Amino acid sequence: MFSRLPAPEAALVTVVVRGREVSVPAGWSVAAALLSAGFDRNREAPVSGAPRAPYCMIGACFECLVVIDGVPDQRACMTPVSAGMRIERQGRDGAPLREES
Repeated sequence: MFSRLPAPEAALVTVVVRGREVSVPAGWSVAAALLSAGFDRNREAPVSGAPRAPYCMIGACFECLVVIDGVPDQRACMTPVSAGMRIERQGRDGAPLREES
């Protein structure tokens, strides 16, 4: 349930976020990787289309849903990064959004 924060000397892994390679410490959550890389919107609200972003960071609110390796509705705050992971914004219908809007 709980895990230690990565040590400063932790190995880096490279993930692909919206087509851009980002290196983050192994053990970080996808949400932490997105926020640290400056990505402040990760999905659209299903009804209004309003931009949404990680909120609670503990898996309760589901605001951080993203598409990971082609699979929609993945909680970014609960998913650890892994090398080569591909992360996309999620649209209203769960499909990946590849444009930066």
